[in-house]
Amino acid sequence: MFRVFLMSLSVQNLWLIPALPLAAAAIGALTPRTGRALAAGAAITAMAGAFILSCLALVGALAEPAAHQVFNFAWFDLGHGALRLGLLLDPLTAFMGVMVTFVSLLIFIFSTGYMKDDANYKQFFCFLSLFASAMLGLLVANSLLLLFVCWELVGLASYLLIGFWFHKPAAAAAAKKAFITTRIGDLGFLLGILWLQDTQGTLLFYDGGHGILESAALANLAHLLPCGLAASTAIGLLIFCGAIGKSGQFPLHVWLPDAMEGPTPVSALIHAATMVAAGVFLMARVYPLMAADQGLANVPVHALTVVACIGAITALMGALIAVAQNDIKRILAFSTVSQLGYMMLAIGVGSWTAAIFHLLTHAFFKALLFLGAGSVIHAAHHEQDIRRLGGLRPKMKVTFATFAIGMMALAGVPFLFSGFWSKEAILHAAHEWNVSSLPLYAGLAAVVLTALYMTRLVAEVFFGAARTAEADHAHENSPAMTMPLVLLALCAVLLGFLGTPAFPWLQARLLGDSEVHGHSLLEGSGLMRVSIVLVALGLGAGWALYGRRPRARAESPDPLAARAPRLIAALASRLGFDELYAATVGRLSSGFATFCAFLEIYVWDGAVRFLAGLGELSGLVSRENDEQGFNAGFNSASESLRKTSTAYSKAQSGDAHGYLRTLALGFVLLLIIVILGGAR
Repeated sequence: MFRVFLMSLSVQNLWLIPALPLAAAAIGALTPRTGRALAAGAAITAMAGAFILSCLALVGALAEPAAHQVFNFAWFDLGHGALRLGLLLDPLTAFMGVMVTFVSLLIFIFSTGYMKDDANYKQFFCFLSLFASAMLGLLVANSLLLLFVCWELVGLASYLLIGFWFHKPAAAAAAKKAFITTRIGDLGFLLGILWLQDTQGTLLFYDGGHGILESAALANLAHLLPCGLAASTAIGLLIFCGAIGKSGQFPLHVWLPDAMEGPTPVSALIHAATMVAAGVFLMARVYPLMAADQGLANVPVHALTVVACIGAITALMGALIAVAQNDIKRILAFSTVSQLGYMMLAIGVGSWTAAIFHLLTHAFFKALLFLGAGSVIHAAHHEQDIRRLGGLRPKMKVTFATFAIGMMALAGVPFLFSGFWSKEAILHAAHEWNVSSLPLYAGLAAVVLTALYMTRLVAEVFFGAARTAEADHAHENSPAMTMPLVLLALCAVLLGFLGTPAFPWLQARLLGDSEVHGHSLLEGSGLMRVSIVLVALGLGAGWALYGRRPRARAESPDPLAARAPRLIAALASRLGFDELYAATVGRLSSGFATFCAFLEIYVWDGAVRFLAGLGELSGLVSRENDEQGFNAGFNSASESLRKTSTAYSKAQSGDAHGYLRTLALGFVLLLIIVILGGAR
């Protein structure tokens, strides 16, 4: 009986998971500004309920890991048929749901302390709940259309949260930048959806053999177009455009670092559990479509090859830029760009399970790092420049210990931390890819850089002496902010053991396997040893440059910048992508907008005014003709008729004697006329 309940929850009632935070968002929207406790309590309670339901759904999914449990229904009729939506439960949905709800719950709790003095406290929790609800709706969708609707709601919520402090010009500009940049990718995504609907007649992922991810549809899409690409390749690349925008991949990565202008809990939510994870999840969900062209020999380029190349470029580029950043949140932001590149690389080389494994581990240790950064910023009176911090280790022991765990997980320190195992899974998948070795080399280079910039971050913030009054007066935060850090730190350690090569339980369940087949760690240990050496090299270089002799003053020169000033300056300016886009796309857009304004003001508006003048002149002429011609003649005739009628009416006096006299007079006149006529 309990299992039947779980199955019912897993499919028909799966909508409850996103519905709970959506209801909390509605409560927050309707609550007056003074209802701070109600808005926050509703958000946290709803997310806790969603987490429990997600755990129950995971149990139901793991009972049949190979099955795609679906519940499809008609949304509305189109005349020739119904547009159908659906809910989907499989291990991918279930694992992602548990991760999103749990990490979001901890971020919500952390926010009660971080945002306690904000005037728009209740509105903040309303937006957080909307954000989480949209992401959860995206996860449970069995329709690409429903997924796209939730995808756009994620974009809306991110706009509201990044620009939450809209009174700051930088925050308002960052919100617009994120919204517009991701719309560019979403345009390609929408075109891919329309193409699929036109060719397949459905957007359901699974529908009893008729879904777009099932063999019949995939075989139908594996044909060549006149341009030489397979239909599945073209559609897959269009959908990938949406993932490029949402997950901050090159060349649409420029919005992600600027998203740091929002409150730190927003940064944690975007970079760990929600928005950026959506792009990787989308690629994992539609992986059968992306891989449909693998068996075609005459295709000039395969969709997964493009994904692998974009991922490799992004992983290396993000790590390089992070080395030269000084804002604690922007270092972590470019780290997210790099790690998302790793995930796309894994999908491109054919291991979407490794990508999801790294997505799950990254969600926990990146949420830990962002919340740890928020704890530092909150304690140091909103100081974010790592050069102006220092000496926080003895003052913030819990924050330091948990942040160090997150740092080692991100850097891939063996063998205890989850990031090591998920990163190794990606590197081994890249090593086995027979198309090119460049993604592997890019991934290995990013390993060194990641360890370097994270060591620099920890050394600058926590070691040495306090370099400003803000750092000197810092102290540990309340349990509402430190307890989530402790829980996330535990997950950053334990989660990796679900996917080790010796016992790849997570990967087996994602693939639908009930049995787990591992192998000895000695197999492929050569690459693992290389990776460990590279991690040690990055940690050692970072400590030698920044930890052995900590910065004495905030104005002291950066050791790495002193050795390579031009390179570090270029990396500090983000390789000039923002300036390049401003000089090219920005100017082109401004020029086109100016041209459109000219057309609007002087051409279209002038034409409209000219036509309006003609109409006014025509009306004036018509009015004159009407008043002086038709109306005047009609009025004159009417006046003559009126006078005649008046005169005639006067004869109608109603006096009978007068009528007799007139009649007698007429008779006499008539008699005279007759007599005179007879005489002649």
